[in-house]
Amino acid sequence: MDIRIGMMNTGRELNFSSAETPEAVAKKVDEALAGTASLSFTDAKGSTYIVPTAALAYVEIGSEEVRKVGFVA
Repeated sequence: MDIRIGMMNTGRELNFSSAETPEAVAKKVDEALAGTASLSFTDAKGSTYIVPTAALAYVEIGSEEVRKVGFVA
């Protein structure tokens, strides 16, 4: 699943793929906004991303569908 995080006062987004479910990601975001100082995710390659909740503009949770490649007859 693809996750895109927008941060305030920056022109770039943080994009990565994660093995977590959309529900787990939404729960982490809700808990972080409720009082935690930071939000952290681990991507599919094992890298960890930590974002301060005060800097969050939005979190976009992508679909789990695999894109089809090729031509349809």
